[in-house]
Amino acid sequence: MKLDHHLNSSVTALDASNYDIVKVSAGRTLHMDQTDFILPTYHSEFAMIITEPVGKPKESTPQSTVMKKPKLMETVAKDDGTLDRINKLPESLLARILSLLPSTKNAVRTCLVSKRWQYLWTSIDNLTLLCESPSEAEKFVPFVDYAFAQRTNSKIRKFYLDCWDMPSYSLHIDQWLTYVIKSKVEHVVLNSTFFKVYILPQSFYTCSSLVTLGLRNCAFDKGVVISWKSLKTVKFMTVELDDEAIVKLLTGCPSLETMELTFFHGFHHLEIKNTNLKTLKLHNFWLLYGGDHSLQIVAPYLQHLVIPGNLDDFKCRLVNVSSLVSAELTFDIRCEIQDNSCRDYHRVFWTLVQDYLQKLRHVNELSIGTWFAEVLFMMQLDGAQLPELKCKCLTLKLHITKYNLYGVASLLRASPHLETLNIHMDVEVNFLQCRYESSNLHQGDNIDLESWISNSVFPSLKSVNIICPTFIGMCRTGRHDRLFQLSKFLLKNAKVLEKFVIMAKRTRCGLCSRNCVSAYSSGLAAKLLCCQRHSTKFMMSFHESRFCMSRMQVVLFLGT
Repeated sequence: MKLDHHLNSSVTALDASNYDIVKVSAGRTLHMDQTDFILPTYHSEFAMIITEPVGKPKESTPQSTVMKKPKLMETVAKDDGTLDRINKLPESLLARILSLLPSTKNAVRTCLVSKRWQYLWTSIDNLTLLCESPSEAEKFVPFVDYAFAQRTNSKIRKFYLDCWDMPSYSLHIDQWLTYVIKSKVEHVVLNSTFFKVYILPQSFYTCSSLVTLGLRNCAFDKGVVISWKSLKTVKFMTVELDDEAIVKLLTGCPSLETMELTFFHGFHHLEIKNTNLKTLKLHNFWLLYGGDHSLQIVAPYLQHLVIPGNLDDFKCRLVNVSSLVSAELTFDIRCEIQDNSCRDYHRVFWTLVQDYLQKLRHVNELSIGTWFAEVLFMMQLDGAQLPELKCKCLTLKLHITKYNLYGVASLLRASPHLETLNIHMDVEVNFLQCRYESSNLHQGDNIDLESWISNSVFPSLKSVNIICPTFIGMCRTGRHDRLFQLSKFLLKNAKVLEKFVIMAKRTRCGLCSRNCVSAYSSGLAAKLLCCQRHSTKFMMSFHESRFCMSRMQVVLFLGT
């Protein structure tokens, strides 16, 4: 497949100082300056590093431009036949290996491995094109045109474009997109790091082969008809969407299963009639002063709802989410009014939280954050009654303080069917609270947890998992007593508890220069050994690892 005359005319000569490629009229001699690159493979014995000489090519006239191909000076692998074993691999597998490199630029560089590899990069089925700074922009377009012109594979499975300022190169990008559409592309990511939006071209809205689409700082053209029949996943960030665009998107994507919107704005009504769309994620509201900061969600077939991040004063109302299986409400709402005139403002959100609990009382999995827990506490102080939840798995993503501990306890009391409790200790962020919030929260200063939810038992709770954070400051004395207090309360009142797991990541604290997270976690487990417990037989374990929670360091069995 060949590009038109515009693309071919722009790849005659490229500057080797940046993208390290020069095409000469007599052939396809390529030069690369000193570069170290790693070739990822399916087995460690294939991995190697190649180093080229430092020198630049000598200057010469355009007619006689010929450069010597640099020799392979060094390899990490010993001379044990590794290169021969690599070269014996089938070209399809070698092309797959090249497709795993971080960018197409890295794949082009492998032309120096051997004669067999000279054109191997032209057969990869994905293009990852990066222009991450203005200094690269001048040579970026010729390089991309060259990469397209040299391709021998008619199929492009994935097209990833990360460009500093996409609107400035919209004519070129439009043409590249036309090419990948003709090549039956399945996965497209367009990431413009400049806030000026790029308008998608007309030809893009009817790409029938598209399966996943990621957009950042892009917008839909007015009046277009969207027809993405195969599209299953969309991930949009700072994409301009009004109510009309949302309707066209949902109508034109009958196979859509997952929709993620980050820094969203512009639409106020989200009605999802598509029975295939099961997952919706709304992360961070893009605050624009003025206008209506509210959204109504009507999604009777939706199964998973995730709303994290900062919503400012955004009000998201759940009208119909009757099929939800899991819900994550870990967002923050903050008031910037520093007097007592914001009572009505907060009451609106209290009512909203009460409505959330009513609409989500049937879900199997529920996750809440710090703000949600604090509001639950203030609502309880005001006399509000929480509905009984059918939740079997509750996840707390927060830093437990004296203000949200009682909100958590109230939610536990309202969850008699709870079987698994996960506590993800989050970073403690000291938001500036308004006077109204502070005056309400400080009512919990002298409240005792036992008296707050006296005589409460957890008849179904079988598993408690505490994941300690990796941030600094665990060494600060007395700041984590609330977690111990909650853990002690759970041990005492969980009738059928089977597992109590504490997990920590081995890391060095920036304050004390010690592994205080691990020390605190193991100390917590040791303190809990001496606490009263209701369950006659259960296991307590402490896990610690350097990279992931996988290796058990200490196992303590508690029982009769």
